[in-house]
Parts: sequence; structure tokens; C-alpha cells
Amino acid sequence: MSSGPAPGKREKARAAGRVGVQGRGWSRARKATSCLAILGTWEVVAHSGWVSPLLLPSIAGVLQEAARMAGNLSLFMHVGHSVYRALVGFLLATVVGVIIGFLMGRFRAAELALERFFAVTYPVPKISIYPILVFIFGLGNVSKIALIFLECVYPMVINTYYGTRAVNPLLFWAARNMGAGPAVIFRRVVIPAAAPHIFSGIRIAMPIALVLVVITEMIGSNNGLGYLIIYSSASFRSRDMFVGILGIGVVGFIFDNLLVWARRRLIFWERETRFVA
Repeated sequence: MSSGPAPGKREKARAAGRVGVQGRGWSRARKATSCLAILGTWEVVAHSGWVSPLLLPSIAGVLQEAARMAGNLSLFMHVGHSVYRALVGFLLATVVGVIIGFLMGRFRAAELALERFFAVTYPVPKISIYPILVFIFGLGNVSKIALIFLECVYPMVINTYYGTRAVNPLLFWAARNMGAGPAVIFRRVVIPAAAPHIFSGIRIAMPIALVLVVITEMIGSNNGLGYLIIYSSASFRSRDMFVGILGIGVVGFIFDNLLVWARRRLIFWERETRFVA
């Protein structure tokens, strides 16, 4: 006697799988269509003569310039400097922010000591203290990384804090009834329950890091994508400028997709809800 699923159930599972693949295919097709429409509009406007090529070069010209810069490795040099600064500040903010958020969520004393501080200082634009950081650390990497850290640590703290506080009390009671100690409860209950909130903070902080690295490189640097954009703009080299703009967009796209992939692999118990129109 066979112990496998019935033929009817197997057919239903296969049909559901085909529907899921088709749904993902249509979703990707819609995304690709929107991107192609934007690029097509850009190319039409660039060749129409309505806008000066100094303001809006053609996509073909931008890609040609990107290929030239990639060939002499200058593009990779600028990308490498920007990614290094953004990642160091972002990773430091992630580690420190998660630790502080867990402390605030689990210990009343830490919550009382730090919650008001973060509530008051969160709305303050951290770029306003960049001159102080430059005065202390100079125009090198340290001041840029420090500003990125200060701006990114807030979403990490807040998301971790509220994720820790949002853990269902029934999970604590169930774990204690099964004899789990504080360390096991933290590892097996608190961290998995707060993980979706933490990844939301990470996904918020990453683009903030990229925006800030471009701003700080525009203010004072001799390398990086921000420097490439501002220097090319001042020199009326619009193709180079758009290479820098598209470069930061591609870097952000890659990092965001890596975060989404990591979330799906690490938080495997949380199923993503898709709405198919």
C-alpha cells in the first residue's frame, strides 16, 4: 500500500506551483516593463532636442562613458570607496543599534535611561553636526563613517526595541513552563520574534547609508561616487555625472536585493504575503 500523497493532491500541488511561478513571472515582467518605459522615455527626450545634452545626455552616451570608465578602472575605484564607507558605517550601526535595542526592550533601567534620548535626538538631522565631525576627524573616511553610523543607528535601535517589546507574552510563559532559562528564552524566543523588525530596520538603514555617503563625498572628498557626481556636474560633464547617479542606484539595488534574499533565508518561518492584481 502506497504511503505517498493521493494523485489528486499531487495534481493540486503541481497546479499551485505552476500558478506561483506564473505569478512571479508576471510580476517580474511588469517591473521590467516599467523600467524599460522610463529608459525609453529618457532616450526619446534626449534625442528630441527639447533638452540640451549638457543637462540630459542619451542613455547610449551614458553607457558608453560607463564602459570607458570601467575599462580604465576609475569607475570601480569610485564605487569601491563609496561602498567601503557606507558598509563600515552601516555595519557598525547595525551591531550597536541591535545591542542597544535589545537592552532597551529587555531591561527597564536601559529603557528609562535611553528611550527619551533617542526620542528627542531622532528628528535632528545628523548632517547638521557634520562640520563638528570634520573638525574633529578631518575630511577623511572617519568623519564620513561617523556620520553614517549616527544616522543609521537610530532605525536599528527603534526597530529592535519595538520588535523586542512586541514579543507575545504567551511565548515567554510557554518557554518558562518548559524549563527554559533567560539565556535560552532570549536565544530561542526573543531573537526569532524580533528578527523581522530587525531586518526592517536594516532595510531602512542601508539606503540612508548610501544617501549619506554621496552627500559627504560631495561636501569634501577626492574619490567616491558623490565626488564623481559633483565634480562632473561642475565641469559640465553630464555623462560622467549620470554614470555616478546610475552607479549609486545600481549599488543600492544590489544591496536591497541581497537583504531581501538574506531575509527569506534567515527568517524562513515568516512567509511573505503577495497580492496579485
